[in-house]
Amino acid sequence: MAEMDTSGSGKHKKGPGVKKGKKLSTKVDLTPMVDLGFLLITFFVFTTTMSQPVAMRLALPDDKVKDEDQNKIKQSGALTLLLGKNNNVFYYEGELAPDASNFKSSNFKDIRDEIQHKKQQADTNLVVVIKPNNESNYKNFIDILDEMRINVVKRYAVVDISDVEDQLIKKTEGE
Repeated sequence: MAEMDTSGSGKHKKGPGVKKGKKLSTKVDLTPMVDLGFLLITFFVFTTTMSQPVAMRLALPDDKVKDEDQNKIKQSGALTLLLGKNNNVFYYEGELAPDASNFKSSNFKDIRDEIQHKKQQADTNLVVVIKPNNESNYKNFIDILDEMRINVVKRYAVVDISDVEDQLIKKTEGE
């Protein structure tokens, strides 16, 4: 509570031998303000909702499925993305040619255009196969998954890289 010291008379005299009047002091008791602050903090803590973790859903296939039971994709609608080191992305359309003539190099800035171009060509049959190698990093993998979501690619798969593709990546990166 607030208090005011009002002791002394209301007459003020000036001159020698007159005592100076006491200065009035104010004292504010902040205890109720602290209580109110804690009540408000408690109210907001209990009424706010905590942010929910955001995660991308991945439908992972069963590892025990035989090769004969797996679905084959059309080569005209397939785009294979290979992730290398130093933010390099390699890709080829359809099957990898024996002479690797359709094996191309790109980066993360230009790969979106390639995905969109292939999506327009393949119409509804587009399937993107993502193959990270041992030297690619986790950030690049997440960036490619983000590109799938940005370009609204409904069908994509994460597959182990073959030895031939891994050797092509190392040969291209070594040059």
